[in-house]
Amino acid sequence: MMTNMKHLLLLCTLLISINSFADELSGAKNAYDRGDYTTAITSFKKLAEQGDATAQFYLGAIYYQGKGTPQDYKAAIKWYTKSAEQGAAGAQFGLGFMYRNGEGTPQDYKAAIKWYTKAAEQGSAGAQFGLGVMYYEGEGTPQDYKAAIKWYTKSAEQGDATAQNNLGLMYRNEEGTPQDYKAAIKWYTKSAEQGYAMAQYNLGLMYHNGEGTPQDYKAAIKWYTKSAEQGDAGAQSNLGFMYYNGDGTPQDYVMAHMLWNIAAANGIENAKKARDIVAGIMTPNQIEQAQKLAKEWMEKY
Repeated sequence: MMTNMKHLLLLCTLLISINSFADELSGAKNAYDRGDYTTAITSFKKLAEQGDATAQFYLGAIYYQGKGTPQDYKAAIKWYTKSAEQGAAGAQFGLGFMYRNGEGTPQDYKAAIKWYTKAAEQGSAGAQFGLGVMYYEGEGTPQDYKAAIKWYTKSAEQGDATAQNNLGLMYRNEEGTPQDYKAAIKWYTKSAEQGYAMAQYNLGLMYHNGEGTPQDYKAAIKWYTKSAEQGDAGAQSNLGFMYYNGDGTPQDYVMAHMLWNIAAANGIENAKKARDIVAGIMTPNQIEQAQKLAKEWMEKY
């Protein structure tokens, strides 16, 4: 009877301790979410030093971002490592990212692959994307397009817009897979619809060239415009050519000049040449109008 009572008291004590710990962690998260980083740091540090993996992860993120404390990559690595070694996928991803980019540590591609792989195998979309990039580029490993496709696909299927775009590129360019324009359009579209400018440009290019779909200038203009408004210089330049040639839109030298002017300012050399050519067949009033529109565009976007 006495032994049973002791066991019951021990269990009650343990439950109270667990509940108290959970309350402290919840309080620290709430402080972090409302921007009270001083309180969050104090609470997370206490819990992290007791070995809590979640608190260690949050503390690493706080030091990485420099929230409520000077940015400290070495401290971020310390706490991410402690958390990652306990299996926390977010910390493993963060650690992989820091090793890949040489933040707080010498750049170490092999360590990056190690930690990205651990996180990716737990389903981290960010780590799956990062691993795809490393296999694609051959960083810390022989270049392996098939492995890149594998990890990009896993990330893309979770909705990662950058992975979706990169997967589209690989299908379009026949990298690690037979060329498949329809698959490229599928993944570009998923990414573009999330607002990813590069995918919007790539999708515009597919419609412009009629790759995997009937040539559709209006669709090309739609996607080039969305990308151009986000500052993609290639989209701005291509859109200029469409207005110049009257492809999918009435021919409009003013719009062509405006877009080429913007693209030239963003570093597209051919756009500068095209702008100067079209200026030769425009009136001074049209040129003035185009320059005014370009200025308004730059102010707006």
